[in-house]
Amino acid sequence: MSPENSHTPAQAALLPALHAMQDRHGYIPTQAIAQLAKDHNVSRAEVLGVIGFYHDFRLEPPGRTRLRICRAESCQAVGGERLAEHAVERLGLDWGATSTDGRYTLEAAYCLGNCACSPAITLDGTLYGRVDPERLDALLAEKDET
Repeated sequence: MSPENSHTPAQAALLPALHAMQDRHGYIPTQAIAQLAKDHNVSRAEVLGVIGFYHDFRLEPPGRTRLRICRAESCQAVGGERLAEHAVERLGLDWGATSTDGRYTLEAAYCLGNCACSPAITLDGTLYGRVDPERLDALLAEKDET
């Protein structure tokens, strides 16, 4: 067996298991890491390495409203940087952070697949295109009302 094909089926199933856990809980609970390692015949460090490598995995619960802003070139070329700066300032958050009240999580995305309608965001999983700071404010205000 060559080194690149030396993973056991249990090891190969780690990534889908992490996705399933995050889909179920919204994050990967730290208390689940030891069991994931055991179930998939890897070390806890390897599980944490996978979680750390992929930007979409998180070890803490996200805020009630999750805002992802595309940071890829297409969005940057048409106002994405101004939108990103506005979001950081408006929410008072750094990238990857959740507000202390648990209201918002701000995340960078590196392509949302909506390049024809840049700049793009997702707000709680709903994709929006051609978003400028004013539209972002309106979307967040609408979200706050619900």
